[in-house]
Amino acid sequence: QVQLVESGGGFVQAGGSLRLSCAASGRTFSGYGVGWFRQAPGKEREFVAAIRWSAGNTYYADSVKGRFTISRDLAKNTVYLQMNSLKPEDTAVYYCARDTGGSYDNWGQGTQVTVSS
Repeated sequence: QVQLVESGGGFVQAGGSLRLSCAASGRTFSGYGVGWFRQAPGKEREFVAAIRWSAGNTYYADSVKGRFTISRDLAKNTVYLQMNSLKPEDTAVYYCARDTGGSYDNWGQGTQVTVSS
C-alpha cells in the first residue's frame, strides 16, 4: 500500500512562500492523482488543489488560485504545492491524499503551515 508523507510546512510571515512536498513511499503512485487539503482549527477540512498523475491536469480552490501551484515529479514520485503570497487565513494543517477517481485515500499525517500577520 502506498504511504504518503508530507513535509515542508513551517512558520512564515504574510506575503511569504513555502513549498510542501508529498512523497509516496513503498510503491509508485497509482490511481488518478493526488490532492492537497487543509484543515484549520475549528474548521472542516477543505480542498486546496489536485493534480492528475498521468496527464498533469491541475485543479484549484478559488481561495488559492493564482497563489498556489501544484506540480508533480514522476521520477521522484512526489507532488509539490508551491504556496506564494501566503495569508494568515492559509494557516492550517495541510494533508495530501491519493485520488482514486471517486474519493481520496492514503492520507498523510499532515504538515503544519502557520502564517503570521
